[in-house]
Amino acid sequence: MEIPVETKVIETTAFQTWMGNDGIARTKVKPQSEITVKEAKENSDAVNSLHSETNFPLLVDARNIKSMTKDARDHFSMNNRASYVNAFAILIDSPLSKIIGNFFMGLNKPRVPARLFTEEEEALLWLRGYL
Repeated sequence: MEIPVETKVIETTAFQTWMGNDGIARTKVKPQSEITVKEAKENSDAVNSLHSETNFPLLVDARNIKSMTKDARDHFSMNNRASYVNAFAILIDSPLSKIIGNFFMGLNKPRVPARLFTEEEEALLWLRGYL
């Protein structure tokens, strides 16, 4: 997932986050990041700061992730917390990102529609249904 030139990017410890011109937010895990609840909360604050008037879908590029704690997975499930995200897609490509993604989807049961994808265009097509 490439960041368009002249896009306002919010940098956190483990993520780069921005709003696409298409109304779909994007967040990209920085290479070899180890995500704890601290990094998860930082990223959620960044994503929620993109809110204007309507809720929006989110594309998460988790292909560079190194690890994620249970507390971080619980936080990202959006259960018991406010969020402006109405659906999210997670991009995976490595055996590790697939394991983390499947573990997240299977055990954490996100409160909004969520799916795993290996192709960015397929993920964006699915997310457009939530604009």
